[in-house]
Amino acid sequence: MAQVVAYQTAQGKRYRVRYRTPDRRQTDKRGFRTKRDAEMFAATIEVAKMRGEYVNPADARRTVDSLGPSWLARQKGHLKPSSYRPLEVAWRTRVQPRWGTTALGDVRPSEVQAWLTDLGEGAGDVKAVGATVVIRTHQVFSAIMADAVRDRLLARNPCDGMKLPRKTPKRPVYLNHDQVTALAAASGEREALVLLLAYTGLRWGEATGLRVRDLDLLRVRPRAVVSENAVQVGSTIHVGTTKGHKQRSVPLPTFLVAYLARQCEGKQRDALLFPGSDGEHLERPHTGSGWFDKAVTTAGVPRVTPHDLRHTAASLAVSAGANVKAVQRMLGHASAAMTLDLYADLFDDDLDAVAVALDKARSAASAEVSRTSQVL
Repeated sequence: MAQVVAYQTAQGKRYRVRYRTPDRRQTDKRGFRTKRDAEMFAATIEVAKMRGEYVNPADARRTVDSLGPSWLARQKGHLKPSSYRPLEVAWRTRVQPRWGTTALGDVRPSEVQAWLTDLGEGAGDVKAVGATVVIRTHQVFSAIMADAVRDRLLARNPCDGMKLPRKTPKRPVYLNHDQVTALAAASGEREALVLLLAYTGLRWGEATGLRVRDLDLLRVRPRAVVSENAVQVGSTIHVGTTKGHKQRSVPLPTFLVAYLARQCEGKQRDALLFPGSDGEHLERPHTGSGWFDKAVTTAGVPRVTPHDLRHTAASLAVSAGANVKAVQRMLGHASAAMTLDLYADLFDDDLDAVAVALDKARSAASAEVSRTSQVL
């Protein structure tokens, strides 16, 4: 049990609490002005030890720098490079410069909130960043401090309960058939790639990761098997599984077969369908000066990115009568609910159809009641 011991100082009598830590080491905390304060501290220590919640005050003097790099290293084990990179950037450019040399016990919730607010609004030399960046930065710092809590270095996470900015979703841009045709024609040798993106909804990395062996163009309903994703992180392309780690079969409109067959000519089964100039995976076109943006300007279509063609594929599929489950499977979403959340506006006609059907059902019921009344 903890002991309270009095001692004399130049300022008068003070009290210290002597106690043993859970690993049986003896330590103490001194400087209490009253015996009551010392006894209350001793009681909290004993309760914390019984509950397994004891935190050594000395551990709180460790700095955030002592935890951040090791936390980042652990993320590499389960994250893809494209998911790891934003976390590493958030730590290196925002969390570490502000909190790296701060002791864990000195991190105050009010200071964390003020820092996050400054990130979102800009303050002094700090340039304002978007809501997504603020949320990700908080995620990184909070996860590091949560590890400190789990390891009994802190009693509670000072990053909990923060007010974060709301992300404003970007309204999807949809091209119609004529606009897709014009964009593809303006893309020159990349015409087949643009058509594939716009009519299958493949992600850029999924399309550029396709190999000849992934196509089955001879079946009655042609398909492409999507099993790889070539994601560009900085200047490096990392090839791995798809975003959901699941292989999927994507339907190919018949008109695409001729374009894709030409891409297969003279290539081995393991060859990339859309290789770059060096024969390796095709890099994402440069924003502003790349071939894709030049094709957009030439075609005179709304400003879109290669990823916007994924939205276009969803729009064209829905307008052709595809249901939400079919669109979900084509796009490789985790659930139909996710597809509906992203593309709820595309199903407005279905809502109108519900109203029309209910109106017809009510009219039919009223007519039946009227006929029954006349018979009686």
